[in-house]
Amino acid sequence: MKVLVINSGSSSLKYQLYDMTNESVLAKGLVERIGMDSSILTHKPTGGETITEVSEILEHNTAIRKVLDKLVHKEQGVLKSVTEIEAVGHRVVHGGEYFKESMIVDRVAKEKIRELIDLAPLHNPAAMMGINATEANMPGVAQVVVVDTAFHQTMPEKAYLYAIPRVLYNKYKVRRYGAHGTSHQYVSRIAAEFLKKPIKDLKIITCHIGNGGSLTAILNGISVDTSMGMTPLEGLMMGTRSGDLDPAIVPYVMNKEDLTVNEVNSMLNKHSGLLAISGISSDMREITDGRAAGDPNCTLAFDMYEYRLRKYIGAYAAAMNGVDVIVFTAGIGENSIIVREAVCENLTYLGVELDKSLNAIRNDDPRRISSSNSKVEVLVIPTNEELVIARDTYRLISGTQA
Repeated sequence: MKVLVINSGSSSLKYQLYDMTNESVLAKGLVERIGMDSSILTHKPTGGETITEVSEILEHNTAIRKVLDKLVHKEQGVLKSVTEIEAVGHRVVHGGEYFKESMIVDRVAKEKIRELIDLAPLHNPAAMMGINATEANMPGVAQVVVVDTAFHQTMPEKAYLYAIPRVLYNKYKVRRYGAHGTSHQYVSRIAAEFLKKPIKDLKIITCHIGNGGSLTAILNGISVDTSMGMTPLEGLMMGTRSGDLDPAIVPYVMNKEDLTVNEVNSMLNKHSGLLAISGISSDMREITDGRAAGDPNCTLAFDMYEYRLRKYIGAYAAAMNGVDVIVFTAGIGENSIIVREAVCENLTYLGVELDKSLNAIRNDDPRRISSSNSKVEVLVIPTNEELVIARDTYRLISGTQA
């Protein structure tokens, strides 16, 4: 079975085409600047050259059509016909309490995604555009939604409820939902396989840290707590997001600066985090370069980021009464030697001992960076959310078991 995986943003569309007989990637690419006359389509068939085209792509229907044209192109494609694609898997950020697992797209699923737009106004509408565009260009092809929040639906009430009037949960489902669930699930399972231990016997803390970031406490294979909340704003300090803060700051700043709800929401989501403290960038690579050059603001941004990350690791070790494995993944987690080193050097009370020579190795394989004497296994595992989506899509459409 060939499965097309789509991650649709408001002005972008990422895709990967899988052959599920061996889980190989046949092609992948990205459409950027959707809605403009200078949209960019980047297409790379596996083993072939990257092709980049600039053209007018005003909406997602056209984006999907151009992707399909590339996949069947005589020279640049990997398929003889679009009909070879038997299923399409979509990433959906927010599934509320309805989506406890991946689901085949039907009328009810689409209605639920629309109902949850208030909880993910930047992401769920984009997912629906991808689903509708797929229907328009590939009528009759089965579609599956793989939801970021689903993995965290195992959290107990004590972890997901907020200490606010219960009526707000009863009426509006105000609670912690988390995010990055496909990534946390994937790397925790790979960690258990790497260590050759049953995941049901492990206490794992997964650190998915990129421009956005979240941690999850995984006890016996299930999520019992996670750092993002009702929205992706809560938790860690991130590239442009504030993370945790005193809620009273919001009305205080609104009154002082005469800000609207939309303006303060934009401030906390797009103009805070590393960008706000460093004053120069939301990119950890530029922050660490500035820190190395002696920039005090970059140094402070780095120190705040590492401190908050480390606090959450300590909190989740407490939540599970211990930790066996710490996993670093995503852009910063997989690539920043200095962030991993700074965090691990401040976790010696847990028995963490970093092997600096192992930490300095760069490759795309799961690897151990803790020493042989470390009481906690520390791993770097590249995430692969697209593969999770492809696997779930294949499983649901083919009727195979997980």
